[in-house]
Amino acid sequence: MVAATAAVVSLVVRLGSVNTMYLQHFQLSKMPFGLTPDTAFFVALEQHQDVLAMLQTALNAGEGFIKVCGEVGSGKTLLCRKLLQQAPADWQLAYVPDPCLTPLELRWALALELGLKHSANIEPPQLLQLLQRQLVLLAAQGKKAIVLIDEAQALPDDTLEALRLLTNLETEQRKLLQVVLFAQPELNKRLAAYRFRQLRQRITFASNLALMSQPQVRAYVQRRLQQASADGMLFSRLALFSIARYSRGIPRLVNILAHKALLLAFGEGKARAGFQHVRLAAMDTEDVTTIVAARWLAVSGMLMLLVGVVMVWQSGLLAAVGGG
Repeated sequence: MVAATAAVVSLVVRLGSVNTMYLQHFQLSKMPFGLTPDTAFFVALEQHQDVLAMLQTALNAGEGFIKVCGEVGSGKTLLCRKLLQQAPADWQLAYVPDPCLTPLELRWALALELGLKHSANIEPPQLLQLLQRQLVLLAAQGKKAIVLIDEAQALPDDTLEALRLLTNLETEQRKLLQVVLFAQPELNKRLAAYRFRQLRQRITFASNLALMSQPQVRAYVQRRLQQASADGMLFSRLALFSIARYSRGIPRLVNILAHKALLLAFGEGKARAGFQHVRLAAMDTEDVTTIVAARWLAVSGMLMLLVGVVMVWQSGLLAAVGGG
């Protein structure tokens, strides 16, 4: 079955029309489980709503540093884009998707994002002065200058310190620059170092993005299918249970497993994906394979132990009967 499925899928891919045929087969208007963070597919899970509410409250209050941490694939970038989408008119936002910047490169990036017009030949001290003036000008216009940094765990140490120094600028009422750090848990370990104690104390609001529970995975899958105009659920109950177990509640892994399972079901001409499709998808997914293998080893070990106990018990019983 696996070889046949792989052959069908491979053939469709070679024909270059997999997307169209896939969508037609399941009667979908668009791909429901893409990996690109698309706000059109945002699912209002409780933990995501809580983080968005915290961000909006803290930013409206004028807090300097805010931190959102979450595991790889937990939906941080999508939250960041959702915040950008919902920003009120008085927010002047600077979005930094690539944090691997030197302090000078960070200042250039902020200058461009905050609408500063300048010559490319100015010296670093002049750039800093112009950036400071721009922040003062934005504040005078009643705007909040907010920088959103994705993958903030990758910020170099010197750049983190330069960012802290930029937030020293303030009026008597509020900060001139607010910073939101979206990061993996590795950032927490870095900030625990002695050299970052000043920055650590500046973080007034922090949130850890929780992963999805099993019922949330089901609701997540169903909602994304609805947003793709699906006519009903395209996964069996056992398939949904398996997606939740294999993905560990990580949205990105849910998307990968769901997409691969549907692709396998499509290759077989099935109307929906079952447990076997999800299991094969899990075996083909890098971050899931080791988990699957570990579970099978654990089950195999328990079975071998059980067989051993039965054999010992049977040999003891036979010896007792023979002795009698």
